[in-house]
Amino acid sequence: MDSFALAFLGGIVGAVLMDIAEAAMARVGIGSGVQVALVGRWVLGLTRGRLAHADIRASPALPHEAGVGWAFHFLVGGGGVALVYPGARLVMGLPASDDPVLGGLMFGLVTSLLPWLVLLPAFGWGWFGRRGPRGAHALLASPLSHIPYGLGLGVVMAIGTGYP
Repeated sequence: MDSFALAFLGGIVGAVLMDIAEAAMARVGIGSGVQVALVGRWVLGLTRGRLAHADIRASPALPHEAGVGWAFHFLVGGGGVALVYPGARLVMGLPASDDPVLGGLMFGLVTSLLPWLVLLPAFGWGWFGRRGPRGAHALLASPLSHIPYGLGLGVVMAIGTGYP
């Protein structure tokens, strides 16, 4: 199977693992404060020309924001972002990873930068979510949830390429 198709599928699997990890982390009080409806509100705001909010929680709720948030999470945040993994290797002329699982884990860890530097500031919560909801731990929650994302990506890539 093509490495881009594997990466997309792996990203979706990784997004599921991310959700499982976030549910487990929530049970011990570790969370970013990000809710899927807020992601949908942000995406719908983008379609209306609004990139950033003063505090997205104060922005009015929009119709279907939870559904849009879930679709964005899996298709763009999961599968779409995962396309960067084989794409970057291709552009840089690197061969397929010797260990796709380790490569996926490392990629997953790097994707922690996306919420820290893009999503949370756009929500109005500042870099690394430092002005996020009271009790949120975005700095810790992001890598703890993105490592399972990378694991899903890496395992699918390993299975799809016949890695031992």
